[in-house]
Amino acid sequence: MFDYDWFHGTAFAQQQEEARYRCAASHYPDVDHETCLDDEEFRTFFESVETRRLIYLRDGFSYEVKQLAEVPTKAHLTFECEPVDDQYRVGSFVVSVPFEEIVRVEVFAVHPSEKPEDSPQIQGFRRRPDQHPGEDPVHSEAQPAMNEAQG
Repeated sequence: MFDYDWFHGTAFAQQQEEARYRCAASHYPDVDHETCLDDEEFRTFFESVETRRLIYLRDGFSYEVKQLAEVPTKAHLTFECEPVDDQYRVGSFVVSVPFEEIVRVEVFAVHPSEKPEDSPQIQGFRRRPDQHPGEDPVHSEAQPAMNEAQG
């Protein structure tokens, strides 16, 4: 079960640092774990590694966390979501999620030089999991996905 302390304490930061370290270590397998940050080439690579933070919910939705929001209530996780479509990047989506709805958190670490040109789209704002492709959204409770809004 996730709670406020997991995201705002050291655990979330440690998970991101671990992902960054493992990304760098996979590129420098011969560098000693204990002294790796003393190695200038390793350290330069490590400091350049970027992370993507993904949150998956019970209802099948998922979001990429752009930035955690500092709000007074700690009963739920509030964050700015990274929009999927360019048309939505002009504004800001702030999402609040009850902690008990979070089923998985992933941190993806990658060096900018190795980023795929076509980044996989995060499934936030997609159809409900039980809606089938081609189903008439007018007769369904599901909302259109952000990436479906253009038609």
